[in-house]
Amino acid sequence: MKAKMNDGEVELLLQYEEKRQHDVVNLIASENYVSDDVLQALGSSLTNKYAEGYPGARYYGGNIQIDLIERLAQKRALELFGLSPEEWSVNVQSLSGSPANLAVYTALVPLGGKIMGLTLDQGGHLTHGHKASLTGKWWQQVPYTLNKETEVLDHDVVRSIAMTEHPDVIVTGYTAYSRIIDWDAFRAIADESGALLHVDASHIAGLIAGGIYPSPFPYADTVVMTTHKTLRGPRGALIFSRKDQRKFNEKIDKAVFPGLQGGPHMNTIAGIAVALHEAARPDFQIYAAQVVDNAQTLAQALEQKGWRIISGGTDTHLFLMDTWMNGISGKAASDALEQEGIIVNKNTIPFDTRSPVDPSGIRIGTAAETTRGKNTADMIALAERIDDMLRKQIKQK
Repeated sequence: MKAKMNDGEVELLLQYEEKRQHDVVNLIASENYVSDDVLQALGSSLTNKYAEGYPGARYYGGNIQIDLIERLAQKRALELFGLSPEEWSVNVQSLSGSPANLAVYTALVPLGGKIMGLTLDQGGHLTHGHKASLTGKWWQQVPYTLNKETEVLDHDVVRSIAMTEHPDVIVTGYTAYSRIIDWDAFRAIADESGALLHVDASHIAGLIAGGIYPSPFPYADTVVMTTHKTLRGPRGALIFSRKDQRKFNEKIDKAVFPGLQGGPHMNTIAGIAVALHEAARPDFQIYAAQVVDNAQTLAQALEQKGWRIISGGTDTHLFLMDTWMNGISGKAASDALEQEGIIVNKNTIPFDTRSPVDPSGIRIGTAAETTRGKNTADMIALAERIDDMLRKQIKQK
């Protein structure tokens, strides 16, 4: 039994949230459920320790165990993705995905330089150069979009833009794109246009670790990933960079600290180390495969019920569904489902004519429910529930 807190008010709110998480069907593509071991690391005495700097070069004393924990997280990260420590470096201190991307650009892109990224409404992320983000204020975004007919990447168009604009960095890896990315094609475009290739693998990290999604590491210069989505760890980020004469790793380390933050959250880094250890087990490969099977089954079942799935399906843990085509906005759909205990998020669809505040679709992901043991039969039943709830909402309008 958990020890009672002296602060009853916070304890009650935590109990309510734990009950909410237990009772709902969680289809948020960015969320997952960590193990008890990860939670134990997060709530450990490491919370008390300040550790500015890096292993072997701290600004405070008392870091013997801290150095060992951080080095262990780095070692496990490289091993999980099959990377040689002679060829790759990994920074485990960045607090989350957005500051991790910011650190890469701060280190490698001159102020005012060009970041070429997929637009936000097409499935890109704010930190891929969008004007609402600092990445779009300190640097210029060179935007690219999907093919309007197929709703997938068009490498000929991407190449044409890159050869015209000659960006400093091309960003691939997205927040709402459901298809396999051709890393080789992007590497060729980056080489031809003189750009660095930066991969944001935040959403697909666990699928890569599980061997279900092609690895970007043979092609990328830098790779960022969050640890709290398909990788099933605490909220944090990893920044991988090649070790060569360009010294990306040294520049990125300096951008993270002291450039953008002070002391790292060592309890989170310990939790990341635990999650990386868990992801290296054979059962994680089974989990990753089930995540994709569940997403494909759910998407297909919803499509059969008359809902348009963007690009016609998914190769990953997530997909976008066009709700406006059937007469209900993304916000209304999300709200209606939440009232019945199914949590999704409203989301723009490619070439959306509606506002991001109330867009034309929803984003659905299966990583969290797969962690809870759901299988393809559950997804078929879930499609029935989603369809029934949304059809009722449409009739009530």
